[in-house]
Amino acid sequence: MVAPSAESVIARVSSGRRARRMLQILELVSERGSISLSELADTLGISAPTARRDLADLADQQLLLRTHGGATVLERGQELPVALRDTRFQEAKRAIAKTMVARLPSERHVVALSGGTTTASVARALANHRDIAVVTNSLTIANLLSGFAGVRVVMTGGFLRPQSLELVGAIAENTFSAVNVGTAILGADGISVSSGVTTYDETEARTNRAMVAKAQRTVVVADGSKIGNVALAPIADLQQVALIITDSSADPEELGRLRAAGVEVVVADA
Repeated sequence: MVAPSAESVIARVSSGRRARRMLQILELVSERGSISLSELADTLGISAPTARRDLADLADQQLLLRTHGGATVLERGQELPVALRDTRFQEAKRAIAKTMVARLPSERHVVALSGGTTTASVARALANHRDIAVVTNSLTIANLLSGFAGVRVVMTGGFLRPQSLELVGAIAENTFSAVNVGTAILGADGISVSSGVTTYDETEARTNRAMVAKAQRTVVVADGSKIGNVALAPIADLQQVALIITDSSADPEELGRLRAAGVEVVVADA
């Protein structure tokens, strides 16, 4: 029997309610280390067949390990598929996006947008910009921007990562290397004084590094859960970052360390 692809599993999580429930399941498994099917059904108020189906889909995406009668944690820090990540911290991401767009020039400008749910919020907030070009390797962001009259979209080529719906690799890197960018706007899985800006996937990080290399300035947009976190692959050193925009859930001590390292930090009001 052939296991379902990551794309087909993600497609089945198109319901916002189910996506939020699956996030709850991941959080419960992470907190407890393991959970039984009956515990899960009781805690979330769902039927055993529903719990069993959700666990099967999460196991297919290698986000947890199925056991006899339940599930156990697979790996801490595992990357969530974009269909699940898009349901988290939505108000904070909208506030961050509004703050980011307010800091862009109102006249003609070229922006590079990496993939991610916070950068997708920035894309939505560009709806009323009169004259801006956006270079992106994200299928999600290109689709969001396609209906905005004042936004011109440049799409990279590359290999598709189904987890993030981003195009990565040498072709994407060459596209970023061939254009001049005013502002690179990066999403991130981690931002810290010790490790800079990081993400889970090395290929994705390399593509983002090419974006940063051609930008006049780089801004990182990330909700508070990413501040102080360190992921596997480095994208940029703090010295390459002009500004970090986050929200009030970020650890104040971590924000203080980032400011002490010379980075401007703005906390957006939700």
